[in-house]
Amino acid sequence: MEFIKNIIGEELSTFEKKFAESVKSQIPLLDRIMKYIIKRKGKQLRPMFVFLSAKLHGPINESTYRAAALVELLHTATLVHDDVVDESLERRGFFSINAIWKNKIAVLVGDYLLSKGLLLSTDNNDFEHLRILSQAVKQMSEGELLQIEKARNLNLKEDIYFEIIRNKTASLLSSACAAGAWSTSKDEVIGNKMRLFGEKVGIAFQIKDDLFDYGKEDIGKPTGNDIKEKKLTLPLIYTLNKISAAKKRELIYIIKNDNKNPEKVKHVIDTVVASGGIDYAAEKMNNYRDEALTVLHEFEDNEVRKALEELVRYTTDRKY
Repeated sequence: MEFIKNIIGEELSTFEKKFAESVKSQIPLLDRIMKYIIKRKGKQLRPMFVFLSAKLHGPINESTYRAAALVELLHTATLVHDDVVDESLERRGFFSINAIWKNKIAVLVGDYLLSKGLLLSTDNNDFEHLRILSQAVKQMSEGELLQIEKARNLNLKEDIYFEIIRNKTASLLSSACAAGAWSTSKDEVIGNKMRLFGEKVGIAFQIKDDLFDYGKEDIGKPTGNDIKEKKLTLPLIYTLNKISAAKKRELIYIIKNDNKNPEKVKHVIDTVVASGGIDYAAEKMNNYRDEALTVLHEFEDNEVRKALEELVRYTTDRKY
């Protein structure tokens, strides 16, 4: 990540100040919550993709900063709302907004963040940014609802899984790349190529998250959290569609009824490993990573492209 920060470190530092300014409120409670959100910010992968996608096609400008802020505002709003929906009490090692201020305030905070994003775009006539990101919000909602609908009977096919993560996870990253590229190129063809690039990275990113549930040497022991939450991930879907009908019924029963039993969860994990589910998912992840790099290699080879390549590889090589 050091090489990436050498390329866009100054822009990221400026962005942090601009973003903090963009979420300020005259309402003391809301301003206090905004400061809490900023304090617990994550790795800022999406703003990195915005800035690198922009810089690949021209000098970063104020429109780029607004695109990054819009992406981060929408992303943060969806996380706040997701924590309410999932009844999560923690986010990135901190208490969630709903854990501290309860659901009603958390929903309103999410709405506030969405409105700030809309106003940031409309006040500056960034209508193409707004169009690109509005499509992402629509897809994220559709993906979440499709997952809820299909996951009830734990009989998910692989094509539906990819439709879900393409909408739920990859759409925001693809929009970040498209909006960043548009801010400097004003070229629809380039924007669409960068959208495709971001989508493939986003799918690889989600599969990596799926694999974390089964543990690696750098992570520690397998957690099985997704199994405990009855989430169908790619290694598990592959396994359920490969094993015998009797074994499938056994695993589905455990996931539905014994998902809090550590020994039973371990049995599911062991079955997934033995059936080749981990290797299969890792191969799929690497395929999407390589497809993303193929799209990226259509553009001129320079330091910015190298930084984007490094960021792509980070998404699949990261340890957390």
